[in-house]
Amino acid sequence: MVSHKEFQGAGKEVGLQVWRIENMDLKPVPKALYGCFYSGDAYLLLFTTSAPSYYIHMWLGDECSQDESGAAAIFATQLDDFLGGGPVQSREVQNHESNIFLGYFKSGIKYQKGGVSSGFKHVMTNDMNVKRLLHVKGRRAIRATEVDMSWSSFNKGDCFIIDLGKDVYQWCGSECNRFERLKASQVTIDIRDNERNGRAKVHMVEEGDEPAAVIEVLGPKTPIAPSTPDDDKVDTSNRKKGALYMISDASGSMMVTVVAPSSPFKQAMLSPEECYILDNGVDRNIFVWKGPKANASERKAAMSAGLQFIKDKGYSNKTQIQVLPAGGETTLFKQFFSDWKDKDETTGPSKAYVIGRIAKVEQIPFDASTLHSNKAMAAQHGMVDDGKGKVQIWRVENGEKVPVDPDTYGHFYGGDCYLILYSYRQGSREQHIIYTWQGLKCTQDELAASAFLTVKLDDSMGGSPVQVRVTQGQEPAHLMSLFQGKPMIIHSGGTSRKGGQSQAGSTRLFHIRQSSSRTTRAVEVEASASNLNTNDVFVLKSSNALSVWRGMGASDGEMEAAKHVVGFFGGSAIQVSERKEPADFWSALGGKKEYQTSNSLQKMVKPPSLFGCSNKTGRLIVEEVPGDFTQSDLATDDVMILDTWDQLFIWVGNEANPEEKKGAPKIAKEYVDSDPSGRRGLPITTIKQGAEPPTFTGWFQAWDAKMWETDPLERIRARF
Repeated sequence: MVSHKEFQGAGKEVGLQVWRIENMDLKPVPKALYGCFYSGDAYLLLFTTSAPSYYIHMWLGDECSQDESGAAAIFATQLDDFLGGGPVQSREVQNHESNIFLGYFKSGIKYQKGGVSSGFKHVMTNDMNVKRLLHVKGRRAIRATEVDMSWSSFNKGDCFIIDLGKDVYQWCGSECNRFERLKASQVTIDIRDNERNGRAKVHMVEEGDEPAAVIEVLGPKTPIAPSTPDDDKVDTSNRKKGALYMISDASGSMMVTVVAPSSPFKQAMLSPEECYILDNGVDRNIFVWKGPKANASERKAAMSAGLQFIKDKGYSNKTQIQVLPAGGETTLFKQFFSDWKDKDETTGPSKAYVIGRIAKVEQIPFDASTLHSNKAMAAQHGMVDDGKGKVQIWRVENGEKVPVDPDTYGHFYGGDCYLILYSYRQGSREQHIIYTWQGLKCTQDELAASAFLTVKLDDSMGGSPVQVRVTQGQEPAHLMSLFQGKPMIIHSGGTSRKGGQSQAGSTRLFHIRQSSSRTTRAVEVEASASNLNTNDVFVLKSSNALSVWRGMGASDGEMEAAKHVVGFFGGSAIQVSERKEPADFWSALGGKKEYQTSNSLQKMVKPPSLFGCSNKTGRLIVEEVPGDFTQSDLATDDVMILDTWDQLFIWVGNEANPEEKKGAPKIAKEYVDSDPSGRRGLPITTIKQGAEPPTFTGWFQAWDAKMWETDPLERIRARF
């Protein structure tokens, strides 16, 4: 079969690729508009991990045609064939997307009216002729849906974005809470930074205090409707037992027979010569498992067999369908088996899964400095070149920009803001990008000054540079490539303080972790043994020695990054292996203390999950945090549940209400007792915000014990 020309670059690099179905053909979506979907269209997405393994998603808008839906299914099958039959395939329906899918878009997803058939195009960035109203819903999975530009679309309990191109207004209802405002702000900032390349102004607007520009576009204000309950969510505490079926075309037509009426199942029930359906449709998802030795027609008909199954069962057409190859089973699928064993296990949470059959396609290790050589992926990652152009870096000090010594490029202070001007040639023209890097501990004055200085620098260059604002820990691939393979090193403290540079302690500890995209950061943390983590590498600098400590689950890439931190201090370092530490090592850290040593963290067959428990709707619901979670996903006005597979933690936020505090332990117990894999009796530990033990904090990268001292909403408002 001749493959589509768009597939020639598919799976060659780590990351996401998105296409829209246009006139029964595939057209790539600009990277800056990833996460924007038209309700009248169908899309094809491919996510490639560094293993490599592949995840194919076909996304169907509420109003897409049968022809477009059918074309998406055909292209998904063709892409699966091109990649050797190894990908996991998923069918996603608007407003009912899987957590895996939602995890690709940490700033949320946006639904826009119309589609390609009505002439709507994916407009490139810097289009200022925009006029739309977005309704933002969700606390964990954020969705922004375009609604009619009218006061009748508003309600008091949610946030809305009035997007007028040059100005973007975030409107907050009088009954919406702080965490919802925070999440809506992420969408607002994403529109400014990605859709407008930093050229729009964003404004926070409270209900009852609307500016003239908003009144002008919406007309005279009418009464605002009361808050409306969120859509019913799948209640994680009420998982249903699954049923297992075998599918076969031996009789000439696809037949379905029962293998086991309820879970938990045994892995031996899956014969490699057959294909199976695992039915959890009452929870809006089913799985089709493809045996590696099943005949070709059964394997290729897997998705259509799933579609026919939900139709025969009378399930909603919103039901999620996942097609899984042997060796590429997802965590959600494996949980239905009490004895599941993987052939290949991962070595840590940041390492991607290795699936059984992968494509016979040349694989290139992810390296930000080489991404630019693949044009399709260069566009996806914003890789305008190889990062070898001219770099100038300034630090914001006392409202001015002060040049940084080039010898220290790649070193940043978490208490500061920086301006990074990158210049490169494109043909005969010189192009420019201004990265505004904002540390997590910088002051609001510095945030404001960095924004002002960025505009000033942009103006001095005639408004030609592209502007990109970057928050510590969320650096794009191209920015990382400017350091030519070296890790980003983030020191604690800052320079814009009374008396100048804050003094470094005599003992310093740097936490080194490599992400799934192979980028590596070294972040300074408090020099305490409780901050160690069995999955990572740490560099310890004391008055007497320089040591590199390697946890049992650490990677070679993290050890390589440690060399650059050691080089910063000078001299040679002592190599220290976990469980073989000399007494001087513990003494320098103030004594030996408990830290995260879980075997689950070293060999994470099943990655951890984080859930929020909220009764905002009047009933206690549980909602999973999609994608890789961070400390900032812990909502201080909720109770959260962290599932690390062999232990469950209940985290109680300081602002959680009595109903949430009282109801969470019951939900946690029901969650474990109703687990399809039969995990009854799992230890459940309750902890309070601000008193988290290392057994909990070790599941988060660079845990910051002082994070709660700063209001996250005030910090994100300062980025407006």
